[in-house]
Amino acid sequence: MILITDGGSTKCDWILLDETGEVVLRTRTLGLNPAVIPEHDLKSRIEENEELKALFTEVNQVDFYGAGCGTQRPINILKEIIESLFVNATVTVSEDTVAAVYAATQEPGIVCILGTGSNSCYFDGKDIHNPIESLGFILMDEASGNYFGKRLIRDYYYNKMPAVLAIEFESRFNLDADEIKLNIYKKSNPNMYLASFAEFIFQPGQGRPENVMEINGYFYGLISEGINKFLERRVLSFKEAQNVPIHFIGSIAHFSEDIIRDCMKPYHLQLGNIIRRPIDGLIKHYREHKLN
Repeated sequence: MILITDGGSTKCDWILLDETGEVVLRTRTLGLNPAVIPEHDLKSRIEENEELKALFTEVNQVDFYGAGCGTQRPINILKEIIESLFVNATVTVSEDTVAAVYAATQEPGIVCILGTGSNSCYFDGKDIHNPIESLGFILMDEASGNYFGKRLIRDYYYNKMPAVLAIEFESRFNLDADEIKLNIYKKSNPNMYLASFAEFIFQPGQGRPENVMEINGYFYGLISEGINKFLERRVLSFKEAQNVPIHFIGSIAHFSEDIIRDCMKPYHLQLGNIIRRPIDGLIKHYREHKLN
C-alpha cells in the first residue's frame, strides 16, 4: 500500500491507496513544515494520529509532498522521521510544488501555490523548474495567508484599517501587542499564526455590512496588492509566462479567483486551473501514472 501526503504548514492530508488505486484511508494531521516546526513536534504530530499509528508496519511506500521541503536539510529531517515511524516503507520527500504540478496539469504551465505560504514553478511538460529558491514567510511568501495576516495586523496598528473593520477585527482576535510578539518571536509556527488572521478577509463575521464601499475597497486593494507583487516576482520572472497557462493551488487562490483574474489582465497572462485542495488531483495522478 502507498501512503501519499500533501503537507502544508497548517494542515497535512494523508491518503492511503491500495494496489488498484482505491482510497483505503483519508486522515489529517497538523502541518508538517520542517523549515519552521521543531523536529520533536513533527514526529509527535504524526504519532498522535491513531489511524496513522496503525499503519506504521503496514505501509511499504510513503511519498510526502510538503511545504518547506525545497532544500536538502529539511528534506533529510522529515525523511528520517518518517522512516523511523513507517519502518517497512520506502520514503520519498519532495517539495509541495511537485504535488501542485501533479494536481494542476500534464501540459506546460506555471503552477503557483497560494496557501499559508506561497511559491511557484514552471513545468515544461516533463520536468519542474524552480530557479527562485523560497526563503520562507519572513522574506518572501507574497499573497500568502501569512502575508495578508501581517498586512492586517500592521494596518490595524497603523490605523489604516477602516474603523468599522477595526472594531470587528479586535473583537475576533487577541491583538494585545505582547500576545502578538510572543506568538511571532517565541512560539513555534509563527507563519501559521499569522495566516490565521487572513480568515478575517475571506470569512466575514456576523453583522458585517457587506455593501459598504469602503470595506469592499479596502479588501480589494489589500488582496490585489499582494497578488500583483506575487505575479511580478513569482510569475513574470519566468520567460514562458506570456505563453502558457498560470495555474493556482490553495485556499487563498480559491477565495481570490476574481481578483486574480483582474490582476492578470494588464500582464496579458492566461489563467489556468484554480484548485483549492490538490490532494484529489494527486490521487488521480497516482492512479494514471504511478500504479499502472
